[in-house]
Amino acid sequence: MSVCCLPDAPKLPSVSVSASAEIVEGSSVNLTCNGEANPAATYTWFKVNDRDPLSQTPQLNFSSIRSSESGQYSCTATNALGNTSSSIYINVKYAPKFASLSVIPSGEIVEGSSVNLTCSSDANPVANYTWYKENQTLLQGPEHIYHFTSISPDDRGIYYCKAENQFGHINSLFLFLNVQYAPKLPSVSVSPSAEIVEGSSVNLTCSSDANPVANYTWYKENEEQPLGPGSIYNLASISSEDKGNYCCKSENKHGQSSSFLFISVQYAPKLPSVSGSVSGEGSSVTVTCSSDANPAANYTWYKENEDSPKASGQTFTISDDGHEQSGNYQCKVQNSRGHHSSTLHLVVVQISPEDPGVWKTVAGTVIAILLVVLIVSIMLWNW
Repeated sequence: MSVCCLPDAPKLPSVSVSASAEIVEGSSVNLTCNGEANPAATYTWFKVNDRDPLSQTPQLNFSSIRSSESGQYSCTATNALGNTSSSIYINVKYAPKFASLSVIPSGEIVEGSSVNLTCSSDANPVANYTWYKENQTLLQGPEHIYHFTSISPDDRGIYYCKAENQFGHINSLFLFLNVQYAPKLPSVSVSPSAEIVEGSSVNLTCSSDANPVANYTWYKENEEQPLGPGSIYNLASISSEDKGNYCCKSENKHGQSSSFLFISVQYAPKLPSVSGSVSGEGSSVTVTCSSDANPAANYTWYKENEDSPKASGQTFTISDDGHEQSGNYQCKVQNSRGHHSSTLHLVVVQISPEDPGVWKTVAGTVIAILLVVLIVSIMLWNW
């Protein structure tokens, strides 16, 4: 009598799938399909939703797995009695592949508007973001949008973002944020900055912070017509008539702003003008000298052939002392920039009281005749 082994009873395949716990892009990954079957089973690997088999062995090997190979995989075991399947989800972890930085709105960015910077990245697990402005850290965290509620000119500059997870990081390209705005209050200056003297060359300069750059126009107060365009206005030979307030207007397509500058021109006294008046009683003559000057002038009166001044100040009173007061009188006007003078001629005439042709009600009278520049006549009457 002989004894031999009996074959196992027929058995439907039973399948289990195993893989390493965490799968990182670039690593080697092996998926194994284990099963018991009688008769022996054949094995086929598929990726879910793909028809083409990946392997017809119990193992599915990835020598350097890619992020695109994440997904659901199924192993099917088949024998003469039937088939059975088991599946596994492969989640491939990977560092951020890129960081793309964009801005909304994409056109002109104007001061005061709302602006979003968006940093996009492909990463598993999802990336955290760090925001930078010209190498200064602005914000760190999961937020991929950096928001400006009301953007200002100070926000103008170069920005970039960094996308990062535990497997690596990557920086975006630089993005220049160009904030446009109306001109700020202009700064105005005059050169030379010291005293401005008549006849010298003077430059008025205007500058303003603006984006796009401002256009400049100069005006003089109370004049509608502009003096000229440009940030610099030149007075080649400034005169006393050029003194006053000047306005610089800076302007671009977003608005305008203006500043004022007062120009004081120093100059020597102009030709003095002399006038006279007789007192009510007819006993004296008061003469007045005036001249346009900057700084204000000093006035001195001289009589011909006399070294000592007769008086100082704009007015000079000549009392009636008879013919001795006749003669030439000079008004000299002087300041730190120069001097000028005018001469008057005084003639004292005795008129007989019996002369019927001259004011019959006045007798024994002295007439003072003042000749100033061309003809200025004043009659001084006295008993």
